[in-house]
Amino acid sequence: MRLLTTTAVLAISLAVSGCGLAGGEAGSAPAAGPAARVALLLPELTASRYEATDQPYFAQRLKELCPGCTVDYRNAAQDAGKQLEQAQEALDQGAKVLVLTPVDSVAAAKIVTLAKDRKVPVISYDRLVLNAPVDYYISFDNAKVGDLQAEALLAALGPKAGSGDILWINGSPTDNNATLFKQGAHAGLDGKVKVAAEYDTIDWDPENARAWTEETLSENPNRKIIGVYAANDGTAGGAIAAMRAAGLPNVPVTGQDAETTALQRILAGEQHMTVYKAVRPEAEKAAELAFDLLRGERPQAPATVDNKSGKIPSFLLDPVAVTRDNIAGTVIKDGFVTPSSLCAGAYAEACETAGIA
Repeated sequence: MRLLTTTAVLAISLAVSGCGLAGGEAGSAPAAGPAARVALLLPELTASRYEATDQPYFAQRLKELCPGCTVDYRNAAQDAGKQLEQAQEALDQGAKVLVLTPVDSVAAAKIVTLAKDRKVPVISYDRLVLNAPVDYYISFDNAKVGDLQAEALLAALGPKAGSGDILWINGSPTDNNATLFKQGAHAGLDGKVKVAAEYDTIDWDPENARAWTEETLSENPNRKIIGVYAANDGTAGGAIAAMRAAGLPNVPVTGQDAETTALQRILAGEQHMTVYKAVRPEAEKAAELAFDLLRGERPQAPATVDNKSGKIPSFLLDPVAVTRDNIAGTVIKDGFVTPSSLCAGAYAEACETAGIA
């Protein structure tokens, strides 16, 4: 399965002039005029990326391709039932393409069925919808995310890897991406570390991760915790807060999403790493695919992913591990975060030490 780098994905741009949308082939999107609606259905507000980056990058790119098109943006706030209602409303209001990041990868198959009944194509964005014939899937190599986290944790532990236990905090069991992160991490860590306890974080809620960590620490007061595998920055923050409250020293903690607060924890030595997923090329590619589908075009994808209903044409980007050593050359260089937001207040000196002006 061939993977696309950020640069490669950025290069896959459509040569378009104007936004005249013609009808497509049989089974493709219905003919759409210049005021076509595209529904962008995002899953949650807990992770800052969806509101702060995915939605604006997607909307901006679609407007560039088709100034008359409308982005019907809705966020389900981690409620699968609400997301189904939002999809129904978007279809009732004339959406010609659905771009869907599912709250629940299995339950979202109902949304695809609703769309297919109206011959509306669906792009599975960032998270894979299972057991349903979506038209495209665009995301990152999510098993590699777990692999990068495992690799970074082992490197941080070094020869201490066998001297104690780690806490293991996965993502939501309803998110197929979380399953892939877990698979990648287990492939890299199994047999190399001792796990005190493992937890699947309901709804990706940092408070759930914090409460579980507190309970686990209280039930195992004699265990020496030398590290934490955390699937994303939110769960990492929850674990770190619980360990700080228990008076434990800083240990290597993984993360994902390159949230500003996590990057600040990395600068402060409280979190070891995060995984940066370049959202802009992902969101822009989704907008380009949506525009293709509006015109009845179906570009060839460089990969396929089996979602238990068939092999879905897929675009997969490469994630990047970020530590204190490469913050400047990754998330700062790409403009994902700004030095002014990262280095405010107490973090100014740490930024200077890390070479961030």
